[in-house]
Amino acid sequence: MAISYKPKLKNIKFQDLTDQIRFLSSEGKIWLGEQRMLLMAVSAMGAFRREMVNSMGIARAKGFFLRLGYQSGLKDAELARKLRPHCDEMDIFLAGPQLHALKGMVNVTPIQVDIDQETGDFYAEMEWIDSFEVEICQTELGQMDEPACWALLGYACAYTSSFMGREIIFRETSCRGCGDEKCIIVGKPAEQWDDAEEFARYFKADPIIEELYDLQSQVSSLRSSLEKQQGQYYGIGQSASYNKVCKMIDKAALGKVSVLLLGETGVGKEVIARSVHLRSERADRPFVAVNCAAIPPDLIESELFGVEKGAFTGANQSRPGRFERADKGTIFLDEVVELTPRAQASLLRVLQEGELERVGDNRTRSVNVRIIAATNESLAEAVEAGKFRADLYYRLNVFPVQIPPLRERLEDLPLLTEHFLRKFEAEYNKHTLGLSDKALELCLRYRWPGNIRELENVIERGVILTDNNESISQDALFAVFRNSEFQQASPQPSEFIDDAGQVVSGDLQQEGPAHWAESIINNNISLEEVEETLMRRAMSQASQNVSEAARLLGLTRPALAYRLNKAGIPQKN
Repeated sequence: MAISYKPKLKNIKFQDLTDQIRFLSSEGKIWLGEQRMLLMAVSAMGAFRREMVNSMGIARAKGFFLRLGYQSGLKDAELARKLRPHCDEMDIFLAGPQLHALKGMVNVTPIQVDIDQETGDFYAEMEWIDSFEVEICQTELGQMDEPACWALLGYACAYTSSFMGREIIFRETSCRGCGDEKCIIVGKPAEQWDDAEEFARYFKADPIIEELYDLQSQVSSLRSSLEKQQGQYYGIGQSASYNKVCKMIDKAALGKVSVLLLGETGVGKEVIARSVHLRSERADRPFVAVNCAAIPPDLIESELFGVEKGAFTGANQSRPGRFERADKGTIFLDEVVELTPRAQASLLRVLQEGELERVGDNRTRSVNVRIIAATNESLAEAVEAGKFRADLYYRLNVFPVQIPPLRERLEDLPLLTEHFLRKFEAEYNKHTLGLSDKALELCLRYRWPGNIRELENVIERGVILTDNNESISQDALFAVFRNSEFQQASPQPSEFIDDAGQVVSGDLQQEGPAHWAESIINNNISLEEVEETLMRRAMSQASQNVSEAARLLGLTRPALAYRLNKAGIPQKN
């Protein structure tokens, strides 16, 4: 059904939009729905725009700001659909101009809007009053030779295209930034503009960036043969704890030493094992991965070391085992603690003598295999319990490497999330807007007992449940919120120091937040004092371990380290 709008026919109200704004000054955050927002001085944006124009030229800078506005428009279109699901088309559409005004970007006065979502027909004419981009031009760049409201225009194109489900292009027909009396924009379907194809180029990657990417590809190609020697393939991660693991592997990879990978389930032990292989001189030889826990105990020997025809019922032909297939290469034995006693004895022989016998055979065969073992249990405890051979343990434990769990390397979570998003968006033929800011914050507070494997599953669920061009919400990620698995964002302090140096304390679990909050205020304790006391107490309880103290406070390690430095609290790690 076609709907037309004239400014005198309807009063614009948007209380539902203003209700979405939350200022959390104690956390340094502003929220609009699930979007984290910023308050930024227009002068700072003006200085940035001037620098972009000077360094990239007007055409490339225009494309950058158009794309910047475009991303914002997509997010707001999503918010509008969620807030006004039962409203008519016009009320939903007008949320875009209203959000533009709410954010202080421009005052929008609709002149004419004709919408028919069923047929896809659309026409809009609006006036932009007090555009922040015009103000930037007047103070930073001077009068332009062409319309100057780039980010606002990108926003309008994205918001309306998402709303209509088809490409809608807005153009400024007049702009105060280039000397006109008013800023007037007109929007209609792309095919109704003669220069639509030319204008659409602004929304593609900037040519200078493409050139840099081409150069990077060439450099990457030249380096590809060196990566195996320089140990650059370690999966995804830039955190200090993960880089420490990579450096350890780097030292072991070029030799022949057996490596024992230790860590919880799902931390990526096989990725590290493949890294060792690719880094070694055996990189062009086979890499064979075996999950010892997945093979029945009565078959483990024949699977690993091979079997001769007639060795047992069902052995109808001779076949090599995994070790022979990995000859001159690398074998990765995951969950090595699950090996049977006989398999352990055979493995020890391979380690000591470099030879094996197939099940049912008396012939010795030589093999040249590098062994990388892994377990999420303590092999030392298994030795004490009589479950694992001590001599085999000592041969495997020559070069142990402890891989940190995901909760100890949360700095890497955004990188891992982006990797899995690309993977599953391609697999399910979708394009999402990524995690909402609220969802990302929740992920950074989650303890991830299943580590990277659990993160991968959670992201897959989020992609499946999220529609195209929508942000992945926290509800799409987690079916059930288990409070025990989340670090508290706002821990409850038990002691504070007042101005006289006296300790103010209380049983917070019984008395509740209202009591200690009132005590803080009545004793004139500043927010800085509360924060410093919390950090000192957390550091004390964590024996000065910054990572552990960060977990107690529900922060990432970098966030706590920054606050400790700012407060002048010493760190030991």
